[in-house]
Amino acid sequence: MNPIVEFCVNNLASGAQKAFDQLDSDPNLDVIEYDCLTYCDLCARNLFALVDGEVIRGDSADELVQNIYRFLEEEGF
Repeated sequence: MNPIVEFCVNNLASGAQKAFDQLDSDPNLDVIEYDCLTYCDLCARNLFALVDGEVIRGDSADELVQNIYRFLEEEGF
């Protein structure tokens, strides 16, 4: 089973779209877009995604992707 990476559509509009596109092209990940993930305070301040339920943040789309892959490696995916 592939790890699930979830994005909020509002966070995509705030700059996470590049991260979404890059991760979505990885066949080893299931990348999903939702209308809202109910992390509104976080969403207003940071780029983020939920990776198998864990919040992963980044100051830029590139950093977010790096942090997601680092998390996956640390968790043994």
